[in-house]
Amino acid sequence: MSKDIRIKKGLSISLKGEAEMRTENAKDSNTFKVRLDDFHGLTPKLIHKENGQVSKGEPLFFDKNNEEILFVSPVSGTITEIERGARRRVLNISIKSDGKNNCVDHKAFDFSGKNTEDVKKHLLKSGCWPYIKQRPYDVIARPDQNPKAVFISAFNSGPLQPDLQYILKGNEEKMQAAIDALNILTPGKVHVSVPNKEGSVFEAIKNIDLHAVSGPHPAGLVGTQIGHIDPINKGEVVWTIGAQDLLIIGELLLDGKYNPERIVAVTGSSINEPMYVRTTYGASLENAIESCGLKEGNHRLINGDVLTGYTSELDGAIGFYSTQITAIPEGDDYEFFGWNKPVFDKISSTRAFTFSWLTPKKKYDLTTNTNGEHRAFVVTGSYEKVFPLDIYPMQLLKACMVKDLDEMEQLGLYEVAPEDFALTEFICISKQPHQQIIREGLDLLLKEIG
Repeated sequence: MSKDIRIKKGLSISLKGEAEMRTENAKDSNTFKVRLDDFHGLTPKLIHKENGQVSKGEPLFFDKNNEEILFVSPVSGTITEIERGARRRVLNISIKSDGKNNCVDHKAFDFSGKNTEDVKKHLLKSGCWPYIKQRPYDVIARPDQNPKAVFISAFNSGPLQPDLQYILKGNEEKMQAAIDALNILTPGKVHVSVPNKEGSVFEAIKNIDLHAVSGPHPAGLVGTQIGHIDPINKGEVVWTIGAQDLLIIGELLLDGKYNPERIVAVTGSSINEPMYVRTTYGASLENAIESCGLKEGNHRLINGDVLTGYTSELDGAIGFYSTQITAIPEGDDYEFFGWNKPVFDKISSTRAFTFSWLTPKKKYDLTTNTNGEHRAFVVTGSYEKVFPLDIYPMQLLKACMVKDLDEMEQLGLYEVAPEDFALTEFICISKQPHQQIIREGLDLLLKEIG
C-alpha cells in the first residue's frame, strides 16, 4: 500500500546555476574512461590487456569476489591505457572510440515463463547488474541474495539536482520493462517515491507502490525513504536503483543492446549556460560542458552534486552513477574576521551571525571554502535537526571512529549509506569527514560480519 511521506527535519541548499529545461547533445568523445573507484569494494580481474579491441557492451573486467558480476565497455574501440596505482591497483581504463559503436547483441528479453534466475543471468551477462545496489553496506548487490524490497527515488532534493520528471518523460515503455524485471527479482514490493503523484511519469507504471515525498533535503535520498517506508533490520537486504538507470536496463530488455547513455544536468554558478546534456557514461567531461561554457577563473568541477560528488578535472570522465556535473568557485581565499561578523551571503542551520533563515528562497553563490578547520567533535545538537532518520548521528559516527562493531550495529549502521550523512557533514562546525567515517564503518562491518 502506498504511503505519503512528509519530512520535517533537513536543510534545502539553494544555489545559483540551476539547469535550464533544454537538452543538447554533447560533442562526441574520442576517448572514454572507466573509473574503477566508481565501484566501491570491487576487486577487479581484467579480461583485456592494452591494445585489445572491444565492442560496446563487451566485458572489460569482473569482480574477483563474485565472478558473475561483469563490467562492460561503454563504447567500441581500442583499450589504449590501463592506469595503475600503488601495488598495481587498477585505477582507470581508457578506451579510444573507433566511431563505429559496434554493440554486443543480447537479444530482447522474453518475460513469459521467466523466473528470478533467468532475469539475474540476463542482467549479469549484459553488464547492467552494477546499477543495482544494496543496503546494508551501500555496495553492488549480491546476486545470491533475495531482497525484501526494491527502492527507487524519483525525487531529487539535493542542491541543483536534475529534474527527473523532465528526463524520464516519454520513456514509460523502458521504465515498465525494468520495473517488470525488478518485480521478478524480489518477492516483496518495488517502491517508487516522487514529489507529486498527479502528473508523474510513474503514474501509469504498473506493479509499483507509488509514494509522494515532500520536505527539505534529504527527503529525496533513498535512505530517508527506506527508513520511513520499510526500515532495514539485521539480516535483511533491500536493493536500490537510480531512476534514470531504469532506462538503461529497460532498453537492454526491450532491444537487447547495452546503451549507457544518460542526460546529465550541467549546473553551478561557474557555468555560463546551465542546461541538460545528453552524453554517455565514461565520456569526456570537457566535451559534456563545452556547450554550456565554463567561466574564467579558478573553479572546481564535481562529478555529482556539491554534497556527495567527487572532484574531477577537465580531462576526466562522466562517472558510472553520475547524473549531474557541478562547477563552483574554488574557495582558496580567506576572510578577515570571517568568523566574527554578520554573514548575509552564506547558508547556515544556526542563527549565530547568519541571516539565511530570513530569506529562505534566496539562491547563494557558495565556494568550496569550509569556513573552518578540523577539530574534535563539538556537541551542539545541530545534527539531529537535519537528520530525519530514527538514529543518533553523532553517537553512530563515534562508534565508527572507535570501530565498536556492537555499537555500530545497535545504533543503526545497517540502515545508512555515506550520502545520508552529507548534510550533517555540511553543517558540522568541527569539519569532520562524516561520509568518510561512515564509509569506513560500513567497510569494517562488511569485512567482519558480512
